[in-house]
Amino acid sequence: MWVLLVLFLSALFGRVLGLGGSPTDIVGRRLAPPSLEFPAGTDSLGRSLLPRLLEGITTTLLLSAVAVALTAVIATFCGIVAGYRGGKTGGTIMRVGDILYAFPAIVLAILVAAVVGPGIIAALASIVLVTVPLMTRMVGQATRQVVERDFITSAVISGVTSRTIMTRHVLRNVAGTIAVQGTYALSVAILVEGGLSFLGYGVQPPGSSLGLLVQEGTVYMVTAPWLIIAPGAVLVVAILAINLIGDALRDRFDPREARRLT
Repeated sequence: MWVLLVLFLSALFGRVLGLGGSPTDIVGRRLAPPSLEFPAGTDSLGRSLLPRLLEGITTTLLLSAVAVALTAVIATFCGIVAGYRGGKTGGTIMRVGDILYAFPAIVLAILVAAVVGPGIIAALASIVLVTVPLMTRMVGQATRQVVERDFITSAVISGVTSRTIMTRHVLRNVAGTIAVQGTYALSVAILVEGGLSFLGYGVQPPGSSLGLLVQEGTVYMVTAPWLIIAPGAVLVVAILAINLIGDALRDRFDPREARRLT
C-alpha cells in the first residue's frame, strides 16, 4: 500500500509542481541519457521523459481504478442477483459471463477497441468486459454460500423482502470476496491497459500511459534502453504491490484460514 501511495503521490504532486516541465515541450537533444538536468533522460523528440512518466502513471492508475470501480458495481449486482435468485435468472447471468470469460483477454480488448475506436473509452470498456465475468462468478459463488446460512432462512421466514436481504445481509457477507477480486481486477486492468496502449488501441499520443511509453521505448531498446526500463519498472512494481495486497486480503477474508485454530 505504501508503494502504491508513493507512486500516486509522486505522479500527482509531480504534475502539480511541474517537475521536469511539460510532457509535450521539447527541452533537449534527442535520446539524451539520464542526467541531473533530465533524471529519466529524453525521448526520440527531445521531450523530458520524467513528466511523461508521471503523466503515464496518473493515466494508467486512474483509468484502471475507474474501470475496476465500474466492474465492482456491475459484478456485485449481477453476482448477488444470480446467486440469490438462481434458476433461469442466475443461469442466464452466469452463461453470459462464461461466454465473455472464454475470450482471451487481449483478443476481447482488441475487439472492443476495433468497435468503439482506439482511445481511453476503448481501454475503459475493454477492462470492464475483461474483469466483470470472473468477479461476477466469484461473487455469485460467495452469495450462494451465504444464502444457505440460517440467518438468511430466518429473514425469509420473517417476511423480509428480497431486496433488503440482498443489500443488508448478503452484500455485507460477500464484501471480503469483492475486495479480494477487486485487487486482482486492478492488476489485470493495468495489464490490459498496457497491452492495448502497446498495440496502439489504448491511450493515443500526445497523451501518455505506461503501456504507450513502453511501446515507444521498444523502438530504441538498444540505443536508449532507459525509455523502456523506467515505465516497465513502474508497471512491474505497481502490479507486484497490488498482487501482494490481494494476497493479504485473501488471507484475511478466506474462511479456510480458520483451520489454523486446529
